[in-house]
Amino acid sequence: MLRKLILPAALAIIGAASPASAQTPDANLGRNLAAGCANCHGTNGNSVGGVASLAGESRDGMVQKMKDFRSGKRPATLMHQIAKGYTDAQVDAIAAYFSAQKPAPAGGKY
Repeated sequence: MLRKLILPAALAIIGAASPASAQTPDANLGRNLAAGCANCHGTNGNSVGGVASLAGESRDGMVQKMKDFRSGKRPATLMHQIAKGYTDAQVDAIAAYFSAQKPAPAGGKY
C-alpha cells in the first residue's frame, strides 16, 4: 500500500522540478509592480506634478536611476529605500513597463 503512495508522490516531485515544467515569466509582472509607483508617479507613470513622470522614459535610464538610488549615488527622500526592495529582474520589469507607456500630453490628462 505504501509503495502505491510513494511512487506517485515521487513522480510529482520530479515533474515539478523538471525544466519543462518551469514557470513562465508573468507577462504582467512589470505592470503589477509598477502599480505601487502610481502613488507618487501617477497612473501609468504620468505624474500630475511635483514628482517625475516615468511614462515613455528610457528603460536603461530608469534601471540606472534605480541602481543609483540603491547605492546612494542619487539623493532621495524615499526612493533609496524603495529601490532596495526590488530585485534587478523586478527593476527591469518595471522599467520595461514604464518605457512602453505613452506620456500624457503636456499640461494635462489624456
